[in-house]
Amino acid sequence: MNCFAALLFLARDAGQLCSEVTQLRAEMDDMQRALNQLAHHFELLSEREKLERDKHFLQLENALLRFERRLPPARPPKDRG
Repeated sequence: MNCFAALLFLARDAGQLCSEVTQLRAEMDDMQRALNQLAHHFELLSEREKLERDKHFLQLENALLRFERRLPPARPPKDRG
């Protein structure tokens, strides 16, 4: 009778473990989806930051070109001899 009881407890424990494993797999799938979304979000942020840097560089370049157009033409160098 003692072996039979032990076998029943083992069967019950195995069933509980299978249920817990199924639940853990579902949780891992949820975490994997969340991590994928987070990685995608970081990729978008990185691309957005690159575009912002490019925009600021072009704005600076435009400002320098506008300033350069306002400068008077260069004079020829004087002879020092």
